[in-house]
Amino acid sequence: MATETPHTGAAAVAGRAAPAAPAPRRLGLALAVIATAQLMVVLDLTIVTVALPHIQAALGFSGTNLEWVVNAYAVAFGGLLLLGGRSGDLFERRRIFIAGLLLFVLASLLGGLATDQAWLITARAVQGAGAAMVAPTALSLIAVTFPEGPERNRATAVYSATAILGIVVGLLAGGLLVTYADWRWVFFVNIPIGLVVAALARPALPTTGRRAGRLDLPGAVTATAGVALLVYGLSNAATTSDGVSHWGDTKVVASLAAAAVLLAAFVVIESRTADPLLPFRVLRSRDRSGAYLISLCTGTAILGMFFFLTLFIQDVWGYSALKTGLAYLPFVPATLATTVVAQVLVTRIGARPLLIAGSVVSAGGMAWLAQITEHSTFAGGMLGPEIVLGAGLGPLFVLIFLVGLTKVRENDAGVASSLVNVGQQVGGSIGLAILGTVAWSAVASSVRSQTATAVRAGVHVSGARAAALHAQIYDHALATGFSRSYWVSAGVLALIVIITLAMIRIRRQDLSGADPMSEPAGDTTAPSAS
Repeated sequence: MATETPHTGAAAVAGRAAPAAPAPRRLGLALAVIATAQLMVVLDLTIVTVALPHIQAALGFSGTNLEWVVNAYAVAFGGLLLLGGRSGDLFERRRIFIAGLLLFVLASLLGGLATDQAWLITARAVQGAGAAMVAPTALSLIAVTFPEGPERNRATAVYSATAILGIVVGLLAGGLLVTYADWRWVFFVNIPIGLVVAALARPALPTTGRRAGRLDLPGAVTATAGVALLVYGLSNAATTSDGVSHWGDTKVVASLAAAAVLLAAFVVIESRTADPLLPFRVLRSRDRSGAYLISLCTGTAILGMFFFLTLFIQDVWGYSALKTGLAYLPFVPATLATTVVAQVLVTRIGARPLLIAGSVVSAGGMAWLAQITEHSTFAGGMLGPEIVLGAGLGPLFVLIFLVGLTKVRENDAGVASSLVNVGQQVGGSIGLAILGTVAWSAVASSVRSQTATAVRAGVHVSGARAAALHAQIYDHALATGFSRSYWVSAGVLALIVIITLAMIRIRRQDLSGADPMSEPAGDTTAPSAS
């Protein structure tokens, strides 16, 4: 096993950021490879969601089992992220990146060929494992390939835009594929993309070498099982559409309790091992810890919003899968535009003003979206809010990734990258659990209230008129319940302002590449020059 070079070792001893790996001559190709891999991983979170009704009909899933087509991917992805990121640090990032891509491609092939439920759920879990290898190593490859300053800022902007736009691309691609092809193509589409990216990765990406050290197996087991059980418990905790709460269910309580025990054990193990899976020095930077908390908040607010808004426009407005994907398109240019603006302005005005602006604007867009009703139109109820929301999220995503990796040691880049992804993944699970409970509880309450009002008013209908009345009551209830969940999301996005003011102190110089050795990597808490 190769050891660190003297220069890298000296940087580590000094407690400062190690230099990036020798950059490939074609940085544009390297960025294209990394961004495309990230797009493939992220869009798989939503592309399959669009196809769920078709999968249910083809393979005979029950409603409960159908959730595992989504949950198997989420549990494996979230649970294995830390292990995937640290494996890249120890065993060479490019190698882990390519191996993850090939595993993802193989699982996609198996998923597309599935003939029964267990087969498909297993394939989705393997897909999640491949994604957990690709996502953190892709981001850490940006950290070690692109030097700090404008080049890394541009690369991070592309990566962050890809990370959020993959959600929209997944919805649109899923709609196109299930409309004009077959549900199996939501899996098969990954195969040519993954193979091309894997083939280009070797000439495009630098080799970072193996690192001295061993994999922390006790930490890997407790972290993987702990995060997986946390995601599983939260995924099953939310109140369902019939108003029944599952927070007290035995499997939910047991999962969350076991997750708490395992994660506590993980902290103890990491504090005592010589080669920890999660070196606590990564968290000593207030800036990086703040970025991870902001990542958790955005995941909590955004993934739940996409889930409930998609249900609303399909069930209430009657949109097809394809039309649903098209409805999200205005989100794309809004996010792209502010992503570009953020990467230009960050070295001029600093990270804090951009994070505050992004939080305020995105929270405002979410609050505007909360005004949507069953009588709203796309132009009057969804278009404006999604443009404002997208505009606010652009700066947030750029700064999450940029601050989360600034001045991190090269041999910690993988685990630092995985923490950004863990924040989003766990945040998404928290969002679906909490927002689901808020939304479906309000839906059930609204249905009961409207029905009681109709009875007191002496409304007695039957046949077609009864069905129409029931549909009217339920549509209004969905609008009411989902609106409350959007208000919760708006509050979570506004919380980012407080986190930013309390924790983010990174200087403009640290984001521009100037004076790179001015601060130790373990603690970047000097007052902001901005």
